[in-house]
Amino acid sequence: MTFENLNLIEPILHAIKNEGYTEPTPIQEQAIPVLLKGKDLMGSAQTGTGKTAAFAIPILQLLYGQPLPSAGKRQIKALIVTPTRELAIQISESFAAYGKYTGLRHTVIYGGVSQNAQTTALRNGVDILVATPGRLLDLIDQRFVTLQNIQFFVLDEADRMLDMGFIHDVKKIIGRLPLKRQSLFFSATMPPEIKKLAASILVDPIKVDIVPVVATSNLIKQSLYFVDKPDKKSLLIHLLQDKSIETALIFTRTKHGADKVSRDLMRAGINAAAIHGNKSQVARQSALNNFKNKRTRVLVATDIASRGIDVEQLSHVINYEIPNIPETYIHRIGRTGRAGLDGVALSFCDAEEKEYLKDIYKLLAKSIPVIADHPFPMRNSTHSGPVVQPRPFNGSRNRPAKSEFVASSRGRAIR
Repeated sequence: MTFENLNLIEPILHAIKNEGYTEPTPIQEQAIPVLLKGKDLMGSAQTGTGKTAAFAIPILQLLYGQPLPSAGKRQIKALIVTPTRELAIQISESFAAYGKYTGLRHTVIYGGVSQNAQTTALRNGVDILVATPGRLLDLIDQRFVTLQNIQFFVLDEADRMLDMGFIHDVKKIIGRLPLKRQSLFFSATMPPEIKKLAASILVDPIKVDIVPVVATSNLIKQSLYFVDKPDKKSLLIHLLQDKSIETALIFTRTKHGADKVSRDLMRAGINAAAIHGNKSQVARQSALNNFKNKRTRVLVATDIASRGIDVEQLSHVINYEIPNIPETYIHRIGRTGRAGLDGVALSFCDAEEKEYLKDIYKLLAKSIPVIADHPFPMRNSTHSGPVVQPRPFNGSRNRPAKSEFVASSRGRAIR
């Protein structure tokens, strides 16, 4: 299957080719034809499966076929709502890439920065708006945004909206949309409240489910360290002495924890930065850019800040703290092992976190191999899971793994 088989218009095919992509991922292959037919869609798909392109490409094609206004400014016809600033920027970049030759205009709005540049773009008129809920409602109240002409509505990362407490804002936004529209709903997980929300948005939707949540872990070598909480810092610094760990994304549960781990690493001579919701947008984007460009070796993040982090060839993810929601573990380790490359996920578990670990094992339907031979073993503890000897990362991340998300040797799949 190639993109030519999806009946895409030449301007979009040209842009896709320029990006170096030739073959659609499973969600793109299934979703694009459905959306081009005007159907509502409910997609269950994780980050990294290519779902942004799955909705951006058909929206661009359907809008491209409409006449541009001969007078007056353009009206917003497509609205994409996503929970974090990082994700909003990432989606906006995708629309810029795939819509490069369409002549369509888009902009992105999010909080934490001055609204002046955003409102200027809105005054000039846009066809497509990518937004976070809070800033969108704020600019609606200020009458910079009207939703009366919306034809396409995308709710992305709905489960994260629930986690972040945005569901009430999302319902407000939905209440302002025209009843006649095409709606797209994406969520990595489908708890009952999310299913109820989907039912209120979608009309006779086509369902696209892309791989159970645990499948992402198949590309990733996972290991577990049992360690007392006070020794986690020392264990982390010890592991990062290994220069074969080129880049590492470290997860903590709290913003305070992310800042503390980052400071501890800097004191140990390891170049690190923290990213979380209390940081300014400028600081967050700067930290992320430095990490992507490998000027910063280690990025410490909270889960909410991590959803928009998409770094090519990220070698290691380290769970400094075990998440209390098992699906979060999958999302975390899914930051590595992307696009068919090998990845490594290391997790530190203290005594209080063993209950969380049991839930993760249940979700994975298997245990995680334990590395017992390290300088900071947990005192008075029995291990849960097979014990393995630590081995240095072999540096083979450029070897494609067998995965249905990986394009053949003829080209890459859009992420």
